[in-house]
This record gives sequence, structure tokens and C-alpha cells, in this order.
Amino acid sequence: MAGPVPDAAIAPPAVLSCLTTLSKRADFLRAARARRQAVKGFILQAYRRDADEAPGQIRIGYTCSKKVGNAVARNRAKRRLRALAHQVLRQYGQPGWDYVLIGRSGETAQRPFTDLENDLRYALRKIHGGAQ
Repeated sequence: MAGPVPDAAIAPPAVLSCLTTLSKRADFLRAARARRQAVKGFILQAYRRDADEAPGQIRIGYTCSKKVGNAVARNRAKRRLRALAHQVLRQYGQPGWDYVLIGRSGETAQRPFTDLENDLRYALRKIHGGAQ
């Protein structure tokens, strides 16, 4: 029988644990009152949290209204937004911020994924003042 497994082998990498999903309506409303940047594929809302609230985490929320389409179209758009966030926010997102990605009718589900990635990088630069 092998000895105890080191903690490093059990703990997930820090990159995976830095993205947390928003679930409370109050968090979405707080982001709606904060900074926003519209791009062709979606709208990005960003809110800097207080230092004592979930320090070191990037929190992300996704939403698509019925303007995007039926349930199938909304779910497809949200799946693409989730994949986009995991691809780009891990590298370019800033800890201590809440981000909400809002799908746009026709654009989020149809736009090429590389264009969506470029849109998100551009929106993050605008939100954070071009520091990236």
C-alpha cells in the first residue's frame, strides 16, 4: 500500500480555481450598475468587488434574454460565452472583479469564435484602462 498522497496532487491548479460562477441576482444587478463595454458579439459588464469579498477570485456570470432566440439559441449562445470566458478570462481577467457576459441576438451564436475572443480581449482592455 502506498503512502499518503501529497496535497499538491489533490488540489486543483490555481488557474482552474480562479473562475467562479455568479449565481445571486444581487451580483448581476451590481455588475449592471458598473462599467460596461459593448462589442459586436456580446456586452461585457464588469464590477470591482470590495477587497474582503472573495479575494483573489474572478467571478463570471452569463445571461441571454429571449431577444437572442428560443431556448436552444439561448443555450447555444451561453455555451459559447462560457467557453470564451474560460479561454480568455483566465489569462486577461483581473482577480477581485465580477464579469457578466450578455449574449446578443444573432451575433453571439453566429460570430466566429476567434472574433469573439478578440472582442473580449478588446472589451477587457477598455474596461481596465488599456493596462493589458
